[in-house]
Amino acid sequence: MIQIIPGINEKDIKELVRKVTSVAPHVDYIQIDIGDNTIIPCESYRDIEKIGAGIAPCIANGTKFEAHLMVGKPRDYISALVTAGFSRIIAHVECDDPREFLADARTHEIEVGLAIDTETDFEVIEPFLEDVDVVLVMTVEAGSSGQLFEPETMEKVKIISRNLPDLPIEVDGGMTPETMKIVKEAGATRAVSTSYIFTNEQDIASALDALANG
Repeated sequence: MIQIIPGINEKDIKELVRKVTSVAPHVDYIQIDIGDNTIIPCESYRDIEKIGAGIAPCIANGTKFEAHLMVGKPRDYISALVTAGFSRIIAHVECDDPREFLADARTHEIEVGLAIDTETDFEVIEPFLEDVDVVLVMTVEAGSSGQLFEPETMEKVKIISRNLPDLPIEVDGGMTPETMKIVKEAGATRAVSTSYIFTNEQDIASALDALANG
């Protein structure tokens, strides 16, 4: 079964922690988006120390966290994220130096990945795929939630799945029970959902169930 990962993109620490607390009992992993308005027009809450304090009780109870770094210089965030308790860090291949990011992140005991945005050609990320623990294929343009799923992004998922069948493939954006069928058929093994889960916040368990069984 495909793993569902709730995604949280917030500018307010209280809302970030509230959402984390609401989904943590239902999932193994939560993704927190970090945007700095550089490589994409997206800015989120970025005080990693306060984020770490807010998610610490959930980590103590066994929930793991990944950071999706939509930032130009992801290396600047690695140490703070590790200290805050993040188990996985994913930067964008569109960042200033993905090779240096991977090298720096590998000095810590975490999982490391790269993401590729919708308009970026597959060939840009291809040279890095042997060196990552996970690849994140954006199925909407990186940034704001609530966008419509772009089916043409599945070609990247299919290529990766065919050539690297053991590499976890994460997708992010426009997830509904209907689009989940498409991403699973293409070969995705993890799916990040923001809008669908948090617009069904009165029954998060059912929303997660609907996505997993889509």
